[in-house]
Amino acid sequence: MLLRIALLLCLALLVLGAEDYYKLLGLKKNASDREIKKAYKNLSKKFHPDKNPGDDTAGKKFIAVAEAYEVLSDEEQRKIYDQYGHEGIKQHKQGGGQRQQHDPFDLFSRFFGGSGHFGHQGGERRGPNMEVRVAIPLRDFYNGRKTEFTIEKQAVCSACEGSGSSDGHVDTCDKCSGRGIVIQRQQLAPGLFQQVQMHCDKCGGKGKTIKHPCPVCQGSRVVRESETHDLEIEKGMPVGVRITYENEADESPDYVAGDLVVHLTESDASLGQQDHERTDGTFFRRRGKDLFWREVLSLREAWMGDWTRNITHLDGHIVQLSRKRGEVVQPNLVEIVKEEGMPVWHQQLENNEHDVYGDLHVEYVVVLPDMMEKSMEKDFWATWEKYRKKGGVRLDESLGRPKERIQMPKEGHDEL
Repeated sequence: MLLRIALLLCLALLVLGAEDYYKLLGLKKNASDREIKKAYKNLSKKFHPDKNPGDDTAGKKFIAVAEAYEVLSDEEQRKIYDQYGHEGIKQHKQGGGQRQQHDPFDLFSRFFGGSGHFGHQGGERRGPNMEVRVAIPLRDFYNGRKTEFTIEKQAVCSACEGSGSSDGHVDTCDKCSGRGIVIQRQQLAPGLFQQVQMHCDKCGGKGKTIKHPCPVCQGSRVVRESETHDLEIEKGMPVGVRITYENEADESPDYVAGDLVVHLTESDASLGQQDHERTDGTFFRRRGKDLFWREVLSLREAWMGDWTRNITHLDGHIVQLSRKRGEVVQPNLVEIVKEEGMPVWHQQLENNEHDVYGDLHVEYVVVLPDMMEKSMEKDFWATWEKYRKKGGVRLDESLGRPKERIQMPKEGHDEL
């Protein structure tokens, strides 16, 4: 009995010594298939030996990540692992219940095409880059933010692993001998022939034939699917900045996936539902490192002063505008508030300076009343008449404006 307990303890320690697959991929136990796939794709690129030359630790991590994905991506193996852990998977393999284990590089190539390596390895074909635009609000350019975006792309079919066959059997086309093309002779005239190269009509130019097409991709080897990517917006990033996701463009078993290039654009200003989406700063306008705002004043405020305005900035802090009594604000005056503009992107700073901000330009617009109470109109009129008679100036007279129509010269032939 004691011996049995000792053996069980040794087995438990052996199992505990292996890193948990979920922890290895940075996932929770209830992770979806999409989350498992995404975690593998990100980590396999991060620890790929091509990106970490000479780093044995990264190489071992690359293999471990592939092993974790192979177990968790298979429904049967995942159930065994969730219930019995690493020892259950070990016994499952020994019992012959698992399909043949993939080489980590083969697994990598199922996601990114080619031979499982980055870049041009041995003249490998590379697919085209994919460019998309992602619109984000101004507040995210100001504050920085970690978010996600989703695109639809072509992906290698995971059901058939890119073979297009439900049973994994793919035959070489007997008509074109796997070349995908055939040569046909066409008669142009008696005794005159022309050879024309054409796609093989039997295999559709693929060079391969499939007796039992995959029910998911119908033999095309690829499918359309949505894929979500993490997006980190850094403070002060300029509009139009390009962020590259390596090997995340359309996938195919025939080539290495190109890059996904994201262009950040600014979305139209709009009031959101949450408090931080309803600040005055939501309607700031940006030009480089400076911000612009239009403040409306009444006639009394512009003429007499004695007012205060609190503007909530993009991060919620208050910018206060004010005038004392007797300080006049002319229409369309622009006031510059120093260091209340956009933060300057760290890549545009020299020697990693501390945070640097542009300016906030405030344009004042004076709104005149279009209606007045009769008593108010009477009081205003009396006040203006009093000071006009005392020292008023008629602008048309002071500027020499004519009182009658000016006669223009008749048409003639003037000599130059």
